[in-house]
Amino acid sequence: MPGGLVALLDDIAALARLAAASADDVAAAAGKAGTKTLGVVIDDAAVTPGYVVGLSPARELPIIWKITLGSLRNKLLFILPVALLLSAFAPWALTPILMLGGLYLSFEGAEKILKAVQGKHAIAEVAAIEDPAVLEARQVSGAIRTDLILSAEIMVITLNELTGSPLLTQAGVLALVGAAVTVGVYGVVGLIVKMDDIGLHLARSGGAAAGFGRGLVAAMPVLLQTLSVIGTGAMLWVGGGILIHGFAQFGFAAPEHVIHALAVGVGRGVGVVEWAVGALGGALVGLAAGAAVAGLLHLKPGAKH
Repeated sequence: MPGGLVALLDDIAALARLAAASADDVAAAAGKAGTKTLGVVIDDAAVTPGYVVGLSPARELPIIWKITLGSLRNKLLFILPVALLLSAFAPWALTPILMLGGLYLSFEGAEKILKAVQGKHAIAEVAAIEDPAVLEARQVSGAIRTDLILSAEIMVITLNELTGSPLLTQAGVLALVGAAVTVGVYGVVGLIVKMDDIGLHLARSGGAAAGFGRGLVAAMPVLLQTLSVIGTGAMLWVGGGILIHGFAQFGFAAPEHVIHALAVGVGRGVGVVEWAVGALGGALVGLAAGAAVAGLLHLKPGAKH
């Protein structure tokens, strides 16, 4: 009996060591895969604040909470199971799916530029809706819809970094990256949209903090406009980059080689410059692809111009 107990304890210890090793593997893989999704995360953080513009300040955080729950639902309940099934039974489909998402992001970026050129602004569209409940529902559904595309890109990019990993490791990494990205992105978004309230509170408090508070309030319109530009640029950069890498995997590597050669030639060993040239090349490809899709959609009978 004592011998059986010792053997049982040895088995439990072995299982505990295995579980700890698996947790370490998941954490390490999540960290590596998470860095690959940085561009999409920047896009997500830059785009989302635009969905609370024009809404009551009292509803900003509740709306962001709704979007956060929608994002978690997108990642964990819908995308994660589908991604695991694709990884197990149709890994060849991951690149085409990524490219479709990249094309959508490119289209969204090109469409935003087209509307800006035409003088159509999101704030004006929001102001035209008088019912607060209708406006809130529209903004939340729009944010969750955009998040679905971005979340799918994040999860598939992550999955591409886990080729050959056990299914449970893939599931753990996808869940960890999905949850961490969601909490991080929408935590930052919540801070951004409440910066004016924080600034107003500091301005009213008097003392040394009052000037800083007034500066925050004054900076908010500029910050939101800057984020809008960054979000548009990130959509084109990320979308174009995904398309370029996807084409290379299908044997059409010329765009990737040309952009890489330009980045190396212009950057001359300066990493930041090389990255900027590469990002600009990706954005131009994204703009061309997105503009082509936007043009086709606008040519459809009954399309709104």
